[in-house]
Amino acid sequence: MVFGRQKTPAQPAAAEDVQDAEDLRATAGKGRPTPKRKDAEAKNKRPLVPNDRKRARKAQREKYADLRREQQQALVSGDEDKMPVQHRGPVRRYLRDYVDARFSPGELFLPAAVVIIVVLLLGNLLPQYIELIMAAILATYALVLLAIVDAIVLGYRVRRKAREKFGADKIQRGSVMYVVMRAFYFRRMRMPRPVVKRGQYPV
Repeated sequence: MVFGRQKTPAQPAAAEDVQDAEDLRATAGKGRPTPKRKDAEAKNKRPLVPNDRKRARKAQREKYADLRREQQQALVSGDEDKMPVQHRGPVRRYLRDYVDARFSPGELFLPAAVVIIVVLLLGNLLPQYIELIMAAILATYALVLLAIVDAIVLGYRVRRKAREKFGADKIQRGSVMYVVMRAFYFRRMRMPRPVVKRGQYPV
């Protein structure tokens, strides 16, 4: 009877053998040991603030620079999917085509500004021609005023046409200013690049 009691302490050893066998099967099945829960959670945690802020800012700047280059190339090539958001969509394309199909006095704005600067310089050097210089200044200002009025009228007119064509709910805010700003650029300087000829108004 004394010898029969010695079998009881052997049970923990058998339990350890079972646990070792289970660990071995888990390792063999996955090819790697099962990670502990706290190790897995620690691996998935990411800091809110990068450890190397300087490197993170540099990477962010490079990302934005690549995006700007891509958008600039899209403005030249006409790839509307990669253009900035304010240039996308059939409504904005319709507005651009209508402006590009006509001559706008605003296209002379930059030359007029250069003329004003030159005339003012000549006014200081040649005071005897002050009357002629003043007439040139007034004519330049009149051209600028005409360009502003023409661009504003054009903006509201084109927006009305776009509303009739696409519906009022499709017209984005700032459409008038979009047309006005485009009308004040040389045709060759406009972005996105014009795709219609003079007189080729969109239907």
